[in-house]
Amino acid sequence: MSTAGEMAPAAALRRLLNGYQVSQAVHVAAVLGVPDLLADGPRTPDELAPVAGADTDALRRLLRALAAVGVLHEDEDDRFSLTQLGDCLRRDAPDSLAGWAVFAGRPHHWTAWGHLLDGIRSGENVFKSLHGVDVWQYRAEHAEERAVFDAAMVALTRRTNASVLEAYDFGRFRTLVDVGGGLGTFVAAVLAAYPSLQGILFDQPHVLADADELLREAGVADRCRVVTGSFFDGVPEGGDAYVLKSILHDWPDEESRTILRACRHAIVSDGRLLIVERVVGRPNEGADTKFSDLNMLVMPGGRERTLEEFAALFEAAGFRLEGETPTASGFSVLAATPSG
Repeated sequence: MSTAGEMAPAAALRRLLNGYQVSQAVHVAAVLGVPDLLADGPRTPDELAPVAGADTDALRRLLRALAAVGVLHEDEDDRFSLTQLGDCLRRDAPDSLAGWAVFAGRPHHWTAWGHLLDGIRSGENVFKSLHGVDVWQYRAEHAEERAVFDAAMVALTRRTNASVLEAYDFGRFRTLVDVGGGLGTFVAAVLAAYPSLQGILFDQPHVLADADELLREAGVADRCRVVTGSFFDGVPEGGDAYVLKSILHDWPDEESRTILRACRHAIVSDGRLLIVERVVGRPNEGADTKFSDLNMLVMPGGRERTLEEFAALFEAAGFRLEGETPTASGFSVLAATPSG
């Protein structure tokens, strides 16, 4: 007969295997807006269901499952409230992950991960194999999916901005070019922290459609020029700092070298290339980075990289790795200087 100690590994493994159930439950709660409905205090499923647009009994079953894993708290009177974990799912929370929770359960994302086996067997990008186009073209053609993705990226960027700003000094620069900067969440945070700094936000036209509003709300629109284009064709010239935040991990090595060469062509001779990415670390550590690496295989087709792999990319594009600055968020700032 197995002892309790011998059963523990199996129980832990079963919890890992069933993690997809928790992901979907959190996703559904976020889509229904349950965390926002609980922001003012505990409520019962009878009170929540009409507002959330859900069946009362089914909602009760969802809420009690989330309470069992610590996202919510269930009291003896059939009332549910937010825990510290659940509070992060409020859309107005400082560290809100609501946007990511909504994105993570979207059918196109969920279905791609369901075909991970195909990607491991073939080595090919799963999403493109399923849909016939890469994820970027897919989102360009599906406005709703692009909006959900943008909201998810804003949520994740805001959570890392503070740690990057705390760890790295941007005050030495005159003009920061945010390459592939999306709606401008990152460059807006840097400009707000450094009033003397000028910025250029660069991305494709359909991505930048709502960037002006975000920059105005951040109070930096007068110091940030918005430029449209593709980083495969070239980037704005003249900056003394070029930042690529969570860009290179989206792309295989060949495309990454093309992006970096565009930056090398545009940067001033004494400038700095700043790559904000996760770095693959030692064996048996860094689960977030290594599962993000699998997500790159499944969704955009890129990869997370070791420090040595980044250094090789830089060298091939005319840069030299200057150093790595780790941050509290798990991301690092990799600085490189023009070489040759």
